[in-house]
Amino acid sequence: MTVTVTLNQGVLDRILRRRGGPAYQRLATRTRRVAEIASREAPGGMGARVDWEIRTGPTGLSGVIWCDHPAVHYVLRGTRPHLIRPRRARALHFYVDGSEVFTRLVRHPGTRANPFLQRALRLGR
Repeated sequence: MTVTVTLNQGVLDRILRRRGGPAYQRLATRTRRVAEIASREAPGGMGARVDWEIRTGPTGLSGVIWCDHPAVHYVLRGTRPHLIRPRRARALHFYVDGSEVFTRLVRHPGTRANPFLQRALRLGR
């Protein structure tokens, strides 16, 4: 008795990679895990704005993670020392150790980069 099996690679790929297929589920699990780590690693309330999805493109499936916080660029890359001046008022107003401060200039020392998305990708492997 002879059995012949013919595999259609295109159909097999579509079955494995379709929404709910094994490759999709594995990628979704890994992407979700990395996004959860990124949420924990993110400073302040930035972690609440980390999200993820699985995208289908011409090269196959991709797990995409992003943070849509307005300051994420400054956190990921850091900032150089810079001056802060008032834009619409005559003075800046803030509190330091419970004391009220009015000033026309602040010399900000800059911030070190916090690459929490890269760190999450490394930890989630």
